[in-house]
Amino acid sequence: MNKSKNLKTLAIGAVLLILPLILQQFGNAWVRIADMALLYVLLAVGLNIVVGYAGLLDLGYVAFFAVGAYMYGLLASPHLFETFPAVAALFPGGLHMPLWVIVPVAAALAGLFGILLGAPTLKLRGDYLAIVTLGFGEIIRVFLNNLDQPVNITNGPKGLNQIDPIHFFGINLGKAFDLFGIELASVSLYYYLFLTLVLVSILISYRLEVSRIGRAWMAIREDEIAAKAMGLNTRNLKLMAFGMGATFGGIAGAMFAGFQGFISPESFSLMESVMIVAMVVLGGLGHLPGVVLGAVLLSALPEILRYVAGPLQSMTDGRIDAAILRQLLIALAMIVIMLMRPRGLWPSREHGKALPGKEGT
Repeated sequence: MNKSKNLKTLAIGAVLLILPLILQQFGNAWVRIADMALLYVLLAVGLNIVVGYAGLLDLGYVAFFAVGAYMYGLLASPHLFETFPAVAALFPGGLHMPLWVIVPVAAALAGLFGILLGAPTLKLRGDYLAIVTLGFGEIIRVFLNNLDQPVNITNGPKGLNQIDPIHFFGINLGKAFDLFGIELASVSLYYYLFLTLVLVSILISYRLEVSRIGRAWMAIREDEIAAKAMGLNTRNLKLMAFGMGATFGGIAGAMFAGFQGFISPESFSLMESVMIVAMVVLGGLGHLPGVVLGAVLLSALPEILRYVAGPLQSMTDGRIDAAILRQLLIALAMIVIMLMRPRGLWPSREHGKALPGKEGT
C-alpha cells in the first residue's frame, strides 16, 4: 500500500517537474497559463483556511492579494523614488529586494491587514460577514485607484510599471536560464518558483488542519456557541484564521507583481474574489486536494474555453462578444458541476462517518 502510494507521488512529482518543458514546445503562453494556475492555487489554499477550516465567508480576499502586489510594486519600481526624492537619496541604487526578503515582508503586511479586517467583524457571521468583507475588498481597490493625489502613491488607475523581476542566488527570473544545455524560459523559471511556494503552502495548510488550532477552527465552523462553551477562545482563533489566510494572499500578490511587471487596480476587482471563493467551493470546502483541483480547473478553464468561444462567435457573425460568451460558458459549467456534485468535485469525508476499520470498536 505504502509502496504504491510512494510510486504515485513520485509519478506526480515527475510530471510536475517536466510539465513546463513540454508546454514550452507549444509556446510560452501555455506555460504562463500554468504559472497563473499555480498562483490561483496559492490564493485558494489561503482562502481555504478562512472559509474551509474556520467557516468565515470572506468575499474581500482579493484585498490581501492587492496589498502584497502593491507592496512589491512600490519597492521594486522607479515610481516610489520618482515621487519621493528623500527615499531615492537613501537608496541611490534602488531597492532590489531578493526573494527571501519579499516573501516574509509580503506575508507580514498582508497578515496585519487580515487582522485589521478580522477585528471589527468578530461578532458577525454568515451573510453579514460576507457583506463587510466584500466592502473591505472594494475599499482597498478604490483607495488604490485614487491614491494618486494629492500625493501620488499608487499612480491611480494608470498602475505601476517597470517592476523588477524576482531574483535570488544571482538568478534573474526575468531572463532565460541555461541549465546543462537546456534553455529554461523566464515563464518556466517562475513556474518552478510558484510550484515550490504552492508545495510549501500546502504542507503548512495540512499541518494546520491536523493541529489543535485546525481542530479548533473546525469546531467554530460547525458550532461557534458550542466551541465557546467548551472553552475555546473564538476571538483569537478567528483573528488567527484571518491573519494566516491573508499571508498566503500577500505572498501570491508579490509574486504576481514580479511576474507581470505591471499592476493596476483593475487586476483586483470583486470578480477576482468571487472566482477565488468559487475555486474553494467548487473543489470541496476544507479539503486540500479538492481546493487545488478547483483552483486549477477554474483558472485554466477560461483559457481553454477561449478556443471554444471563438468559433461560436463566428457562427453568430460576431454579434456575441467572445469574452461575454466565455464567461457564460464558465457559469454554465459551474452550475452543472454544482448540481451534480453539490459538496464539490473532491469533498472531504463526511463528518460523523466512522473511519475505515474502526467500526464496532
